[in-house]
Amino acid sequence: MTAQVPGPGRVLPDFPWDSLEPARLRAAQHPDGVVDLSIGTPVDDTPALLGEALAAAGNAPGYPTALGTAVLRTAAAGWLQRRLGVTLADPLAAVPSVIPTVGSKELVALLPTLLGLPAGGTVLIPSVAYPTYEVGAVVAGLTVLRTDVPPEDADGVVLVWLNSPGNPHGRVLGDDELRAWVEWGRAHGVPVAADECYVTLGWEVEPRSILHPAVAGDDHTGLLAVHSLSKQSSAAGYRGGLLSGDPALVRRVWEVRRHLGLLVPTPVQAAITAALGDDAHVDAQRERYRARRDRLAAAVRAAGLRIDHSEAGLYLWVTRDEDCWATIDWLAGLGVVAAPGSFYGPAGARHVRMALTATDERIDAAVERLAG
Repeated sequence: MTAQVPGPGRVLPDFPWDSLEPARLRAAQHPDGVVDLSIGTPVDDTPALLGEALAAAGNAPGYPTALGTAVLRTAAAGWLQRRLGVTLADPLAAVPSVIPTVGSKELVALLPTLLGLPAGGTVLIPSVAYPTYEVGAVVAGLTVLRTDVPPEDADGVVLVWLNSPGNPHGRVLGDDELRAWVEWGRAHGVPVAADECYVTLGWEVEPRSILHPAVAGDDHTGLLAVHSLSKQSSAAGYRGGLLSGDPALVRRVWEVRRHLGLLVPTPVQAAITAALGDDAHVDAQRERYRARRDRLAAAVRAAGLRIDHSEAGLYLWVTRDEDCWATIDWLAGLGVVAAPGSFYGPAGARHVRMALTATDERIDAAVERLAG
């Protein structure tokens, strides 16, 4: 089934997680309840400093600015430099190099539209990829090509999406791979956007931002990076994200967002500012995920399954060398729900994604069930 939306040729795929309902119902029959590892939604409390900043800015009678407050943009530039080694052009310049977004999913879904990309063009996305990259292309009247390497033929390509660390598989692109995409995009005049929402969650390797000077060189021409507070600050409900990079591209996005009223609420901007200025809560949340990952990964391997990639991010990319739906059914019999790899493209058809975003108690329940 597909959903027809207004506009020629704009047919959206079904929302994939609806097809998991039978597995959820079967898993829920377990006497100790379901362990749902299918969706990467944070479960740990939002740090108090975000709520305090939100409340302090609660008197907000006027409209917020799409550009973001000066203190937010300054905090964002400081965070990028401190945590990722990225130096932005002047964040307070008339042409901005960073703006806040309503989380990162809306930015991913709307970026082709916000950039004004010509209908009929092609967006390149990873072979195994977050479904919203494709949805955003469809909404903008564009087609999608899945590839993990720069193609020889750039004809018709209007945007490249990279995702490192990747969702669902946790793969991290090395410097040489990132540089190859940067050079290809610049050579062909194609913007390269990197979704880096998991960049602070490297386990076996240290992820690199596409805006880092070792990758981008002396400036960010043709490059954009997307970041989010949802996972690192356990604040998905706040819908706080960032877009940064080439000021010319950031300005194009900002100008359209102003017209559309895509504004981050003033209290949320205050919370984003507070979160970006504090490393302690990010490091503490990271260690919670590390501990859960260690326990779950050991249990998955002990049960005879293989974990591929997964060197960073919030997921284990797991296979029993069978069709992913067979693995989903086997896990549901244990009272565990995962996400089928086919949600992320044909190349994922023999894997499932298991999220680390469950409470310690539920992770321990999954560990016990996998042990048989």
